[in-house]
Amino acid sequence: LLFGLVLLAVTNGTFATEFFAGWLTEYSLSVDNLFVFVIIMARFQVPRKLQQEVLMVGIIIALVLRGLFILAGAAVIERFIWVFFLFGAFLVYTAINLVRHRDEDEDYEENALIRRLKRVLPMTADYHGNKIRVEKNGTKLFTPMIVVFLALGTTDLLFALDSIPAIFGLTQESFIVFTANVFALMGLRQL
Repeated sequence: LLFGLVLLAVTNGTFATEFFAGWLTEYSLSVDNLFVFVIIMARFQVPRKLQQEVLMVGIIIALVLRGLFILAGAAVIERFIWVFFLFGAFLVYTAINLVRHRDEDEDYEENALIRRLKRVLPMTADYHGNKIRVEKNGTKLFTPMIVVFLALGTTDLLFALDSIPAIFGLTQESFIVFTANVFALMGLRQL
């Protein structure tokens, strides 16, 4: 809220209004991320004392990936305005699927990247504090922490496929889109 007020003070009311609308949209669309994050941490049996740190790193990865997605989206929209129609069609498709499958329980399903990492990376069976890599018997091994970080970040990117186009429908300013995402995801951490 303070950021929006500062934006109002140093720019015009349009940017502040777009920020608040974008932040509220992103925040409300990010609430489902929270449940998926909890499911991921439960599935990978992340120790309770590490969950806040895991969540923070997962959100940072999500912000970096969303930032890249926002930059690419802004460049595409600037060059090809008709992409807005594709974004709109995708949002309508997402809404229809949501209504059709609203009574079904969603389970976390590992994406292809996570399944591949678990097969390819030499990994320990247990966590070693917040370490991503440890040495055992002279061999460097990854801990399950790396998979959890990447699962949180990549899963959030899938959620961004509908929320980023939605906010681009509110504003075309990449800075506002990104800052609304930052504040929404950081607020998500508090929940």
